[in-house]
Amino acid sequence: MQDLAVVNFAPEKHSVELREIPRATIGEDEVLLEVQAVGVCGSDLHMWTAQRSWPVKYPVVLGHEFCGVIREVGRAVTGWHEGERVVSETAAVIDPHSPLTRQGLYNLDPGRRGFGALIDGAMRRYVPVPARILHRMPESMTFEQAALTEPCCVAYSAVVSNVRIRPGDRVVVLGPGPIGILSAAIARLCGASVAVVGLENDRARLEVARQYGAEPLVGDAADWAREADGLGADGVVDATGASAALTTALQLVRPAGWISKVGWGPQPLASSLDMLVQKNVTLQGSFSHNWPIWERVSRLIASGALDVRPITGGVWPLAQWREAFETMHSGKIVKAVLKP
Repeated sequence: MQDLAVVNFAPEKHSVELREIPRATIGEDEVLLEVQAVGVCGSDLHMWTAQRSWPVKYPVVLGHEFCGVIREVGRAVTGWHEGERVVSETAAVIDPHSPLTRQGLYNLDPGRRGFGALIDGAMRRYVPVPARILHRMPESMTFEQAALTEPCCVAYSAVVSNVRIRPGDRVVVLGPGPIGILSAAIARLCGASVAVVGLENDRARLEVARQYGAEPLVGDAADWAREADGLGADGVVDATGASAALTTALQLVRPAGWISKVGWGPQPLASSLDMLVQKNVTLQGSFSHNWPIWERVSRLIASGALDVRPITGGVWPLAQWREAFETMHSGKIVKAVLKP
């Protein structure tokens, strides 16, 4: 049997197409998931435009933000049944014996391989998923909402798990992409005042950030960062894809403040880190997420406390993947969702 999939087949620009592939089969510890919705990530766009800064196995089916219905259960799987609605994490392969995995930090396991880059992803109808990374969808959660759980978890890691926000803090978010806007939304839930900074062509996305209670800013955020006492923002989230943004973050953050760097940037920094030392700033990298974060974020979305509807710019059938990619890449919308 065959399946249709969005495949990145080479490292060159725009080497993505809809292909027929063999329908997936499952191992004894996996379930076969019929995909109901899959989010388009900025990393999918970067692979499409050949701007990635991570290893990729070619050809690879794209898509790592997905949910669906279990249609088949491996013979060693317990606790899961056909017909259950589930959302999946991204860590398709991990080393169960690594020290990090044993601490619950399998997202940082050096042997981790994720869907949509090193393992075939979910931009297809059927995908095999290890049972260990499944989460039941709350009854009130729609598939379109569930497909955005993963970027919400990335943002939660960046502003809750890896740094401390206190009510009354002032936080600057650099980059009004999905992760930046969701980081702003979660920082607001933590009680912070938040500004989201973008460029002139980001105005549509910045207006979405405003819906989450953030102050949208084009260009320089220095005045806003120093508005309280002149010393700068308590924290800065770097959610851009440009390494140079770290220099901006160092300029905006106050002494003894923090920077959470969640955006990838393949370019060299080409700047001094002296301000990091002089200001006694904590620079925190933030990568991926783990099981307890998924459980907590799922509850936030289902309860409505974290509303993902403002960032959802449209839903496209899988065959119209190119239109979805182009619309999101243009900046007209924050997030596109595909329905296989």
